Amino acid sequence: MHQPKIFAPHPVVAAESQRSGGVSPAPYHSLNLGINTEDAPEHIGQNRQRFFRALGWPDGAFCCSYQVHGREVLVATAPGAHHGYDAIVTKEPGLLIGVTIADCTPVLVFDPKQQAVAAIHAGWQGTAAQIVTHTLNRMQEEFETNPADCLAYIGTCITQPHYEVDERVASRLPEAHLKPGAKPGKWMADLKGANLTQLLGAGIPETQIEVSPFCTWADNDHYFSHRRNEGTTGRMLAVIGIQNKPS
Repeated sequence: MHQPKIFAPHPVVAAESQRSGGVSPAPYHSLNLGINTEDAPEHIGQNRQRFFRALGWPDGAFCCSYQVHGREVLVATAPGAHHGYDAIVTKEPGLLIGVTIADCTPVLVFDPKQQAVAAIHAGWQGTAAQIVTHTLNRMQEEFETNPADCLAYIGTCITQPHYEVDERVASRLPEAHLKPGAKPGKWMADLKGANLTQLLGAGIPETQIEVSPFCTWADNDHYFSHRRNEGTTGRMLAVIGIQNKPS
C-alpha cells in the first residue's frame, strides 16, 4: 500500500491500497477490495482483512458507500455500508472512512484543528460536479472546518496522457485541464489537475497538498485500471481515519 506523507506528523491513518498481496485470482489479482465486483465475496473479505490489519485498524471499524458518480456527502458517525454517496466525512475517532477506485481520483482531507476527515471519489462526473468543493463546504457546515487549516492528498488515478474522453465529457470539464487528443473530437483530461484546482479554490494552500505521482493505467502492475483492463478488474481502497487516543 501507499501512505501519503502529508498526514504523517498527525494522529491520522491514511492509505491507498495497491493490487498485490491478496488472494483473488485473475482478472482480479490479487488484493481486490471491491465488494461490487464479480470476484468471490470470500476473497474480497480476506483481502479487506489483510489491508485493515496492515494498517493496524480493526476490521469492522469501517464506513463506505456504493458510489454512484454523484456528489452526495455522507456524515458518518458509525461503521457501515451505505448507498449513493461519493464522499464521506467524519469527526469520529476510531472510524475509518474510504472510497473504492480503479481510475477515478481519490481525494483525502484532514482538518487538524477540528479533527475531521474526508474521503472523496472524483471520477469525471464528480469532478465536473465539483464534489471536492461541495465536500469542503459540507465540512465547514458540519464541523466549522476552515480549508486554510486542512491537509489534502490527491491519490492515484488515470493520468492525462492516458485518459481520452469525447466531446460530451470534455464539455463538462474545465478547459484548463484538457488537451486535444490524437483524433478529432477527442480530448485528454487531467483529473488530478482539475481536483487540485478545486482544493486551491476552496482555500487549501498548495504547500498543504500532496499529489500522487502514480497512474493506474501506466502503473498497472501495481494498481487496478478499469479502462486499461477493459472493465473487468479489481478495486483499490483509499481510506482515512482519526486514531483513537490511548486510554
